[in-house]
Amino acid sequence: MEDSCCKAQEKKDRGLLMGFIYGIMPHSFCIGFIIFSIIGSASLAGFFKSFMLIPYFIHALVVLSLLMATISAIFYLKRNNCLCGSGIKTKWKYLTILYGVTIFVNLFMFSYVLPALANINFNNENIGQQQLASLSLAVQIPCSGHAPLIIDELKKDNGVKSVIFETPNVFDVKYNPSQTSTQKIMDMEIFKNFPVKINN
Repeated sequence: MEDSCCKAQEKKDRGLLMGFIYGIMPHSFCIGFIIFSIIGSASLAGFFKSFMLIPYFIHALVVLSLLMATISAIFYLKRNNCLCGSGIKTKWKYLTILYGVTIFVNLFMFSYVLPALANINFNNENIGQQQLASLSLAVQIPCSGHAPLIIDELKKDNGVKSVIFETPNVFDVKYNPSQTSTQKIMDMEIFKNFPVKINN
């Protein structure tokens, strides 16, 4: 009886671990870009950036994470001689944990973690008493994971003093009108990949 309890706990833990891995995997490029941008490693940040410029790359990784979870589930069921309708019903708890954690981690990353990370370490400039203009931009990014990429590009304009990201796709920009302009900001190269419009 004790052995079966231990085995059940081991399977539950494995389901949680695999679900977490498959959930976090799609966001590895966003997290990598943020980390290397913060520590100032331009070459490594550029490596991740090249992938993030593909508009639906993150979505493809999310699909891949669910596919990997499915493959893992198939191997698990086959190893336990349960790769059939009745076997799936028998192992529904493990499968629920695996897929549930995978989906939860993805939603948590998109909804909370990535938007929070986007605004960390990108808005530390002391803007003092400068007379700044405000601009709200709606950018067609496929997910919040692309927000750090947009912020990083905006901050390359010396006239841009602050950028705050708001879910799902709004960037509140403060800039010095004597150094840059709305048109110059909207004509930036990044917006050829991710179309932009002024948010009303």
